[in-house]
Amino acid sequence: MKVAQVTLRFDAPGGVEMNVLEVSRRLRTLGAELTVYASDLWDESGWKRRSDYRPTVDGIPVLRFPVRKRMVPGLTLPMMVGLMDALSASGSELIHAHSHRYGHVLQSAAVADRRGIPLVVSTHYHPADRGEPPLKRGLLRVQDVGFGATAYRVARALVVETQREADLVREFAPGDRIHIIPPGIDLSEWSTPERDLLPDGLPPEFFVYHGRLAPNKGLPTLVAALSQLAPGLRRPVVFLGPDWGMRAELERQAERLGVSALLVFPGWQEPPQVRAVLRRATALVLPSEWEAFGLVLLMGMAAGTPLVASSVGGVPEVLDHGRAGRLVPFGEPAALATALAEVVEDREGTRDRVRYASERIRGYDWTVAAERHLALYREVVGT
Repeated sequence: MKVAQVTLRFDAPGGVEMNVLEVSRRLRTLGAELTVYASDLWDESGWKRRSDYRPTVDGIPVLRFPVRKRMVPGLTLPMMVGLMDALSASGSELIHAHSHRYGHVLQSAAVADRRGIPLVVSTHYHPADRGEPPLKRGLLRVQDVGFGATAYRVARALVVETQREADLVREFAPGDRIHIIPPGIDLSEWSTPERDLLPDGLPPEFFVYHGRLAPNKGLPTLVAALSQLAPGLRRPVVFLGPDWGMRAELERQAERLGVSALLVFPGWQEPPQVRAVLRRATALVLPSEWEAFGLVLLMGMAAGTPLVASSVGGVPEVLDHGRAGRLVPFGEPAALATALAEVVEDREGTRDRVRYASERIRGYDWTVAAERHLALYREVVGT
């Protein structure tokens, strides 16, 4: 089966990007003929492009297209120049587009509709941030409804990662086309800790956040919680990931609160370094305003690291409603500080959650996710 995977960014940091890469790798081993169609964008927040991408990634050809900036400022509708012509001429038997409210999804749907090619869309849905002004929240909701009436009416299947995401997407899209396929993890990568490399300059004990330093990740709440911990319970926080415009704000906040010495920014790291940092951490903290799933939580489970996360989106399902990690309300520093203190002080409760998470992680596997995608492809194509 010849499949076109369409995504804004590829071979770049991010949860959607990891999902597309890992599933595509395994679909290829299952016999699918894959080509990835992506833009030249590296950092969406700063609108940074690159020209030195690899033409193939793990044997998967990648075609890159210049991306046109948003037609409406603040709304996520970037378009890829030349994408529609390339998809039309690709000979693909199926188009799989990723993300919601993005122009390339509309472009993919237009080609699928005109050419009669089956379309699958993975929504990776994210509702409007709570801090957005009412006008923008309204415009984003109009986009939701618009996508439901256009691209998602063309799509023969919509893929979501959790039941919570399914419930939200069902508000504006055909519910009978929704399929829940959780992402996974490759546990074999975590089976050789002796090969992992700890970056230089890290403190002996620390909490860790792993992901983009972006406004929707709730990082000011984490800094505020750090300042509210008793001095004996405080640990430095290692912010492991690329800066999407938040580092300076976090440093100013930490200076005001008197904890600037406890913030460490090693930046983006390769997987062996990430695994080593997560294994060493006192706790992995995910204070986000929203996570459709939270792939980093699976990494924390594989590392055997205690987890503390906002009870938002699909996170409660991933953590089995608190059995695999501590859940806290979003945006409440006192609650987050209490949970971090419990990680340190309640050793028995922490061990129980880590033990449960180490068993739960066995239910998530990229190969299983790929097999379920391939079965869905065959269903919608009719083979």
